[in-house]
Amino acid sequence: MSRDPLNLAIVGLGNVGTGVAKILTQQPERMIQRAGRPIHVAKAVVRTLSKPRDIALPAGVLTDDLQSVIRDPNIHVACELVGGIHPAKEIVLDLLAAGKDVVTANKALLCQHGEEIFNFARKQGRTVCFEAAVAGGIPIIAAVGQSMAANQILAIQAILNGTSNFILSEMLLKHQTYAAALQQAQALGYAEADPALDVNGTDAAQKLGILAQLSFGTKVNTSQIHVSGIDTLQQTDIQYAAGLGYTIKLLASARVNGDKLELSVRPTLIHNDKPLAQIHGPFNAILLDGDVVGNVWYSGRGAGQLPTASAVTADIIDMAIGRAQLTFRQLDLWCDTPRFTLAPEAETRSRYYLRLSVEDRPHVMADVTDRLGRHGISLATVIQPEAPETEGGTQTQVVPLIIMTHRTSRGSLLAAEAELSQLASVRQPLMVLAVAD
Repeated sequence: MSRDPLNLAIVGLGNVGTGVAKILTQQPERMIQRAGRPIHVAKAVVRTLSKPRDIALPAGVLTDDLQSVIRDPNIHVACELVGGIHPAKEIVLDLLAAGKDVVTANKALLCQHGEEIFNFARKQGRTVCFEAAVAGGIPIIAAVGQSMAANQILAIQAILNGTSNFILSEMLLKHQTYAAALQQAQALGYAEADPALDVNGTDAAQKLGILAQLSFGTKVNTSQIHVSGIDTLQQTDIQYAAGLGYTIKLLASARVNGDKLELSVRPTLIHNDKPLAQIHGPFNAILLDGDVVGNVWYSGRGAGQLPTASAVTADIIDMAIGRAQLTFRQLDLWCDTPRFTLAPEAETRSRYYLRLSVEDRPHVMADVTDRLGRHGISLATVIQPEAPETEGGTQTQVVPLIIMTHRTSRGSLLAAEAELSQLASVRQPLMVLAVAD
């Protein structure tokens, strides 16, 4: 067993970087036991040296000079924990060119530039590990790339954004408005001051793009995924769904249909008897369907300092052992020939929930069902809450109309939605949500 230390640099000592440094410096004997050699934090690169930090590092470790890492031949592995696209991309490429293996948690970078980074790493004879880029502390990258290697994954259904899941849980369980639930998430540190990437679905779409590459051999960027967020959801939709026996989740979904791959990230009604419906708070969950093993289920904290730092540290240990280097050479990531092509959004099929605000007068229901029927959309459930009787008034009441459809194509649904929007008896906006199988 080698006792030569693995010398490590951490580039970015924010929340996750600090967590990694804490694990490595506070558990040295555990690291030796798991990695077979000491793991030594040689450098921690920061933007501002004078900033207060929740960790005390030995003298000389903290630096604002990235070049001191790049020039040092004794540093074997570097963790890129800066986040974002730039300068993270340039940092990773410079580290690889300098002969360093790289560990990253940067899902945005890999989703957008993974092909370039992985190809460059291979040319340099280097390794890139990225377990923490998807689902934080859940070891989903290892599960898909290694544990499920005997399978062709057929479908993925996942909750990949803990911020959105916390907000939806608060809206369901505590009857909070979206705005109040978001404010609570920010107060608890689950949401950033600008939560856009979490609540509009972008963060989950970036993670789904990485999983699609691993699972299906298909290169995907977020512009190719049907993405919608939770920021337009209302408390009334949460409660109507609950009354129908469903819970709304921001669901990241991938499904093989023949030789096509269907991808989406959108608020989705999930029946309460399904495990995903029971995942509440800032947690992630992933359901994989393999052609050999069937359904496999993973759940845990998908964000936060220590869960994400746990996944980063696991990659560092794999580097120290040499296991990651062997695995990386064999992974067919960002291959030139995709195994599946992406299905056009209009061809994808689902059941749908519709909430319309309609005038409470004769023939409105007939008008609505006629527009749906023209596009071959059949109805599974129709609910119109009873409106109070009015006497002598001239103002027409507006009431909600809740419709659950049978399976239909997205193209048919969009065409029907456009026609419904033109009806004088239907008020804007219409709420349309997918329903999971």
